[in-house]
Amino acid sequence: MSVDEIAEYFGVRRDTIYRWINDKGMPAHKIGRLWKFKKDETDEWVRERKAGEVIKGK
Repeated sequence: MSVDEIAEYFGVRRDTIYRWINDKGMPAHKIGRLWKFKKDETDEWVRERKAGEVIKGK
């Protein structure tokens, strides 16, 4: 998934996704200049971090 797709999936802005990558360790893979995400990895990351902590930063 792209940054736009993952942002839409979580219902947040692109800036929030970049902040989660840098500050919260959101699993992402940089391919060239682009960030890519595996849906199952991000879902597991949210479950492990107890979604409330993450989503609170909207």
